[in-house]
Amino acid sequence: MTILLRTLFTYFFMLLLLRLMGKRELAKMSVFDVVISIMLAEMAVLAIEDVEKPAYYFYLPMIGIGLLEIGMAFLSLKSRRMRTWIEGSPSVLIENGQIREQALRQNRINLDDLLIQLRQKNISHLADVEFAILEPTGELSVFPKREKQPVTKEELGVTAARPTVPVAHDGLPLPLIMDGKVQEDNLARIGQNTFWLKKEIRKQGIREFKEVFFCSIDSQGRLYIDKKDKPKPRRP
Repeated sequence: MTILLRTLFTYFFMLLLLRLMGKRELAKMSVFDVVISIMLAEMAVLAIEDVEKPAYYFYLPMIGIGLLEIGMAFLSLKSRRMRTWIEGSPSVLIENGQIREQALRQNRINLDDLLIQLRQKNISHLADVEFAILEPTGELSVFPKREKQPVTKEELGVTAARPTVPVAHDGLPLPLIMDGKVQEDNLARIGQNTFWLKKEIRKQGIREFKEVFFCSIDSQGRLYIDKKDKPKPRRP
């Protein structure tokens, strides 16, 4: 009976506390919100299971955490610096069609993860992206270039585009170079070799594969090449 009563009380107590803390979708929760939720959940379980200790041993800390969350939310509304410290700030991963490698490293995101999230946004070619911003919630916001935004064929005056290079595949773009390393299997899929690839990157003023961070080719034969960022000079 004690466990049953504690379960019912904890349920309604948590429901009231979460309502007071404010609404937030699970997908929109910041790291701070996740930590608070985990702590509350652990205390709620202990409040139900550990019947030997008085209930207020658990409910008072939960009230304290709830008040802390409300106070931090209030400070976040008043101070942008506090809001950035608590929730983090957006990171630009792609700007003007160019991948920002430093931002990828800072957020511990690899190229495969980036490509997966772009495909989930119906983006198949990196060159079509104007900006890609990683939000503090972990969601990727993608803004296509103006000419790639959905419009009618009459507005675009669409004509059949001629491939820039011979292509022997259909479907999504294939990575040819990833972080300076040639993807031999994908080259074989389009019927080309490293000599052809080196000739193509030299047209862009690039001499070595190691200078390329990412290179891909789409089904129309369009090459996308992103050079590695130059290291910043060290201050004396």
